[in-house]
Amino acid sequence: MDIRDIPFTTIDGDPTSLAEWADDVVLVVNVASKCGLTPQYEQLEALQREYGPRGFTVLGFPCNQFAGQEPGGVEAIKEFCSTTYGVTFPLMEKVKVNGRNRHPLYAQLTAVNDARGKAGRVKWNFEKFVIQPGGEVQRFRPDVLPHDPAIIAAIERGLADEAAA
Repeated sequence: MDIRDIPFTTIDGDPTSLAEWADDVVLVVNVASKCGLTPQYEQLEALQREYGPRGFTVLGFPCNQFAGQEPGGVEAIKEFCSTTYGVTFPLMEKVKVNGRNRHPLYAQLTAVNDARGKAGRVKWNFEKFVIQPGGEVQRFRPDVLPHDPAIIAAIERGLADEAAA
């Protein structure tokens, strides 16, 4: 199945898929409210504001699989993200990113190698996947910050390719 056809649900309960953002460069990231990496929300939102008008979207997938760091329900997650970090990018329903019951989207994403050539399990909260309009995926581990030059280069390349098309 094409990665863009895998269904998932928004935090508000609406069905969707990556096909909704087929022409955009998309950054998929598993997020959590009570993690040492949670301040990455600030940089994710900055990317959304800077590149969103050019065809870029961050999609946040809350996940509670890492030390219970996303314990809240839908309303708590939405309130935390909007009041603490001013998040405007779309949030999805809470998902599992590893294990037998991981979401099918993450089953495909975790098959992608990172910069060191390693695929497999999501290591922690805030693992990032940049998906180009053509379907190419680049993987960035949690310690790679959203403003890292490699992530910016991936976004810029996708936006340039889309503009040239």
